[in-house]
Order: sequence, then C-alpha cells, then structure tokens
Amino acid sequence: MAIVSVDVDKNEIVRPVTNFPPSLWGDVFNSFTMDSQLSDMYTEEIKVLKEEARNMLISRDSKLSEKLVLIDTLERLGLSYHFGNEIQQQLTLAFNGDLKLEPEENDDLFIISLQFRLMRQHALDAPSSVFERFIENNCEFKKSLGSDDGVKGLLSLYEASFLRRTDEEILDKAFSFSKAHLESVALNLPESPLKKHVSRALYQSYVRGIPRVETHLFISLYEGFESKKPSLLRLAKLDFNLLQMQHKMELSEVTRWWKEVDLISKLSFARDRAVECYFWSVGGYSEPQYAMARIMLAKTICMISVIDDTFDAYGTIDELTVFNDAVQKWDISEIDRLPEYMKILYRVLLDLYESFDAELSPKGRSYAVRHAKEGMQQIVGSYYTEAKWFIKGHLPTFDEYMSVAKITSTYYVLTTTSLIGMENATSQVFDWLLSKPKIVEANVTICRVVDDVATYEVEKGRGQEATGIDCYMKEHDLSTEVTIALFYEMAENAWKELNEGLMDKSVTMEIRMRIYNFARLIDVTYAHNGDGYTHPEKLLKPSIVALLVDSFEV
Repeated sequence: MAIVSVDVDKNEIVRPVTNFPPSLWGDVFNSFTMDSQLSDMYTEEIKVLKEEARNMLISRDSKLSEKLVLIDTLERLGLSYHFGNEIQQQLTLAFNGDLKLEPEENDDLFIISLQFRLMRQHALDAPSSVFERFIENNCEFKKSLGSDDGVKGLLSLYEASFLRRTDEEILDKAFSFSKAHLESVALNLPESPLKKHVSRALYQSYVRGIPRVETHLFISLYEGFESKKPSLLRLAKLDFNLLQMQHKMELSEVTRWWKEVDLISKLSFARDRAVECYFWSVGGYSEPQYAMARIMLAKTICMISVIDDTFDAYGTIDELTVFNDAVQKWDISEIDRLPEYMKILYRVLLDLYESFDAELSPKGRSYAVRHAKEGMQQIVGSYYTEAKWFIKGHLPTFDEYMSVAKITSTYYVLTTTSLIGMENATSQVFDWLLSKPKIVEANVTICRVVDDVATYEVEKGRGQEATGIDCYMKEHDLSTEVTIALFYEMAENAWKELNEGLMDKSVTMEIRMRIYNFARLIDVTYAHNGDGYTHPEKLLKPSIVALLVDSFEV
C-alpha cells in the first residue's frame, strides 16, 4: 500500500506519484503476420527429422547410457514434447530394470547422476541411495571426484542435486560438494562449451530454469559440441523458429487486446507489462497445443497486475472497499457505485471473464471459468484485507500474514487460470487444486517468500509495515539479515516439497508440470534479489528478446 491522504483545505485526494518504468516494447509486438510458405516448409522438414530422432530414441542397438544422453539432449533442445511417450517408455524400462547400464558405468558419476535426474524429472522415484557408492568412510563425497578431469561428472551431480527432497542428506551434501568444486574450477577451465555450460549452471540452475529460455541457450551451446548430431541441431532450430512464429501470433493478439481496452492510458499509475505477462505464460507452457491457455492466462495476469497496483499504489480505503464489494458481487449493475477510474477497470474485468465463458461454455467447460472467477474474487478480497492492515497499522502474526499473503502471491489464481484453457483439465482436477496438495502449497510458498525478499526495500519505502519479513522479524525478535536468510531457507525447503509433489499421481504429469514451471518462473524473475517484473530491463528483457524476437539461422 502507498500512503494516500486528503488535502482538507482543497477537499481533494492527494495520491502518491508512482514511478514504475514504462513498457520496454512500444508497438514491437502489436502485429505479426505468419509466413505460411515458410511455416509449411519448416513443418515438412521437421516431420522427416522427427522420424530420424525417434528412430535414434527407440533403437535397440543403443546402450542405456547413450539413450540417457540422447533424452537429455532432446529435452534441452526443446524437442521432448514430440517424443513424450517414447521418452517415458525408455526411462520406465530403465527404472524397472529392463534396461541396465554396463557394469563399468555403475561407478560413472556423470551417468549415474544423469539417470537419477531424468527419472525424478519424469516422476519415477529414483532412490538417492545410488550416490552412496561415491561416499567415503567419513560420510563425505570422495575428494577424487573433485579433480579437474571430473568436471562433467560434478556438473551432472550438481544438476541432479536440485531434485532433492526433505531429509535427503546425501543430496544436500551433493549440492554443497559439487557447487564448491565447480566454483573453484569454473574460471580456470579452457574456453569451451563445457566452460559455458558450467558458468550457466552456476548462474541459473537448469532444473529451476524456464524451459524455453534454457532451450534457446542450449541450442547455441550445442552447436559448439564436438559430439553434436547435426540432424538434431537442425531439428531444434527449425522447431524453435516455427514455435516462435506461433508465439508471436499469440502475443500480437494479447497486445492488441491490451491496446483496445486501453487501461494504461486511463490508469497511468499501473505497470504496463503485457509482453512480460505473455512471457510468463510461455514459461508455464510453450508447446503448440496450449495456445488458447497461454492467451487466457496472459490476459488474466495483465488484469491482476493492474488490480494489484490499484490496491498498492493508488486507491483510497473507501474506494477499495467499494471495489472489493463489487468484485465479490460480480454484477455489472454495481459499476455505478465505483469512482470513474475503477469503472473502467471493473468493466474490463467482467468482460474478460465473459469472453472466457463464451469460448469455453460450448465445450462444456463453464465450470473452469467459475473456478477462475472465484480465484479472482479471492485475491481481490485478500488485497483488501492487506489494505485494511495497512490503514489500521496492524502487524499480523506471521501465520496470519501467510494465510492472506499466499493468496496475494497470485499463485493460487494463476495456477487455476492456467488450466482453464487446457481441455484435459477436468472438474476433478480443479477439485484437486482446491484440496491444496503439496505441490501447489510448495509452489505458492516459493512465490510468496522469494517475492517478499525481492520487494522488501520497495515496500518499506512505501511505508508498508506488515511485510512478511517484518511480521516474522518482530514475532521472533530477529534482525532483518537473519530473517531474510530464513526466508531463503523456507524457499529451499519448499523446493524440496515441490519435488516431492511432482510424484503425486492424483493428476497427470501434464498438470503437475504447469505448477512446477510456475516455481521456475519465480526463480528466474526474482533472481539475485531482483524484481524482474517491475524492472524487466536487466532480468527479463534478454530472455524475451531471445524467445520472441531473435530466430535461429537455418
């Protein structure tokens, strides 16, 4: 909340001046015309190259270790969605022992770590005990593993350690051991794709990275590999470019809608982040079949962003009271009670959900829109609770704070909304979401505590006292520094629970990965204690350019 006051002499409201940076993009994405001839040409060549790749994957002449490297390569190149069934089949055969490593490979740190990571990423419950063979009598990893010759194995162990769960001490040690050794050798490695790979992994964990961003980086990296397969490289470039065309088409639809509703020119206090909102959607799911879902989610994030800014940076408590009441009633007849600037916002909000229902009702999916609308009502109500805390100077207990702030993290409503455009997100899936399963709760916790740390100084500058850090700090009589460290620890523990939740077979892996990907977005957007959404220039702009502007030469 910002401090809004009333000038009694002039009988007018004095609102704070927000200084959010303007949009970086202007009209860059407002229009895009698909080159159908180029698209058709790419599609035809992709069909041929896909069959070559599929044959490599299912070949009976390949060793398991070769298949594991191929699967990892396909996933890093952004191609695994073409071979989902085949990849799952091969990994399941390995998990069940129908495919085995060669005897000499059982002590290969690179292969053992790779197999472990791939299995866990695909919800196959690989045991962490496989790493016991690399432990010395003092319960520490063998020092010989940290030699300069073992960088590839250390990197594989480091990446695998990000799939650790609660009470997996051996993986906690694996993380600390591999990270320390990689950091000690990184600068002294000769210039090579391996050195770039290590540097990237230390800057941004692959497991916690945004898949599409990691794909763009790896395609460029893979080009320098001596062991690269030219057909896979070409397939990856063609597929990336073709999918990028689709993403540009979708983004142009979102930006045209954003321009038509014209909220930013009328509500100039709000952040103009339509492109970043669409990027967030691509981070959740980039595959071609999720076009409608991406567009619906991006538009919803745009609305939540403006509503958030209305509560945080502009509205008076009286205005916010009426707005919250109108949203809870969800009736256009309530619009006359609102101040002029809120009428615009309220109408666009109701129109948006009406358009969702018009799209989904003929498909028998009105229930999905109902859940999304209820999520929006819940977050607005929670924004209002936080506003009342601010006005009253109320400092809640940390538990009381989290019960509201987990909702205002936006991740409950965004998780729900991300599924409304997915045809196989049944009514039972939404019931599962409402039960607050471990993967959802862990995801929301990561978002909340990481966001609290990243925005703490800004919130304090606005006069906000009821931040999560303040609530925890005062309740436990701790310093700011110690509290922030504990918040990072909470996030790490939540990542472990997220990895546990990935094994939840109550819903399909397709649903679970949407949730997992949202946690990845937080890790990137708020990297290194920054707020990449409010200030996208440094953290998000390079990724947006890579994904939505630059294509690969083929």
